[in-house]
Amino acid sequence: MSDNPNTTPLNEMDEDEMEDVRVTLTMDDDSEVECRILTIFDLDEQDYIVLLPLDDQGMDNEEGEVFIYRYFEDSEGNPNLEDIDEEEEYEAVADRFELLDEAEWDALLDND
Repeated sequence: MSDNPNTTPLNEMDEDEMEDVRVTLTMDDDSEVECRILTIFDLDEQDYIVLLPLDDQGMDNEEGEVFIYRYFEDSEGNPNLEDIDEEEEYEAVADRFELLDEAEWDALLDND
């Protein structure tokens, strides 16, 4: 948790609040990619974050590519991302994200 009472930790924000947050990733080739947060969810007591890369105009990419990382906050409330190195863990997280994504679409369709 952050010592600043006006700062809400990312994993405590609702989906609408997260949509406005931007994350800049530095890639292996030192290029930077700006992303927006799609969701943060937990699986087996570990938080994960799903980021959607934005195009040059700051709009969602049309390819539907996403980045998935382990997510945690340090003792001062600073967000941190960590690569998922094990294939089994990545598959479980990706499957969970797909289920969340399907449920969100179903909810949107039910509201129409």
